[in-house]
Amino acid sequence: MLSSLSRPTALAVSALPVVALFAVVALAPLPYAIAQPGTTADVLGKDKGQEVITITGAPVRASEGQLRMTTIVATGPSTDVDLGDVADAWFRTDRAVLPRNSVYPPGKSDAEVEKHNLGQMKESQDAATLAALDYLDEDPGKVKVDLNLADIGGPSAGLLFSLGIVEKLDGDGSGGDLTGGRIIAGTGTIDADGAVGAVGGVSLKTQAAARDGATVFLVPKAECSDAQAELPKGMRLVPVTALSDAVSSLKALEQGQEAKVPRC
Repeated sequence: MLSSLSRPTALAVSALPVVALFAVVALAPLPYAIAQPGTTADVLGKDKGQEVITITGAPVRASEGQLRMTTIVATGPSTDVDLGDVADAWFRTDRAVLPRNSVYPPGKSDAEVEKHNLGQMKESQDAATLAALDYLDEDPGKVKVDLNLADIGGPSAGLLFSLGIVEKLDGDGSGGDLTGGRIIAGTGTIDADGAVGAVGGVSLKTQAAARDGATVFLVPKAECSDAQAELPKGMRLVPVTALSDAVSSLKALEQGQEAKVPRC
């Protein structure tokens, strides 16, 4: 019966399957996660009324500044993301579209992912403690460090945990404040030898840091270019490859020796 229809009507009828196909594609779940800036936490302060870093067996001191670890928040592994979600995130500077498998272990439920992330956080805390005590030449058998940060998983707070321990134990040896009274933020994994590793999502983390008052951001050197994307105005990036780099840079900033502080 198509031959008896007028041309415009025929075209409209024939286009219906194409329109339906685009509708199905637009609503079909895609293998992506949508990420955005998450919370930050001062590792020199308290979380839910409890000190984030508690040290026994050695004298500690207070700091006038802050060391804020940063996070991103992403749609869950079982949350469907469609073409509309991706298109919306693509044109926003405070959103990122990431392959789901780069954010979550494939084939895991929400509960399994949470357990995995908390396990990574515990491993990161152990490595951060060892790195900091080794840097300070402190005996892990005599100095005990407890790290407490609720509801945050993954390994990306390692660098900031180590810096927090160094700061509390008077890491520059002068009684001075490594932060210089500033709000310092950053991200990066750390191993027991003090090497800093990449983490991902740094352009979102710089936004979270700026929102919460930070003016300096410590970033794994390998991720400098990513961190420079959508960098908030007034935010200074400091690249690091090891805990010693981070401490040296913070000491130089505190002492006003800007020329000694590397830039991305």
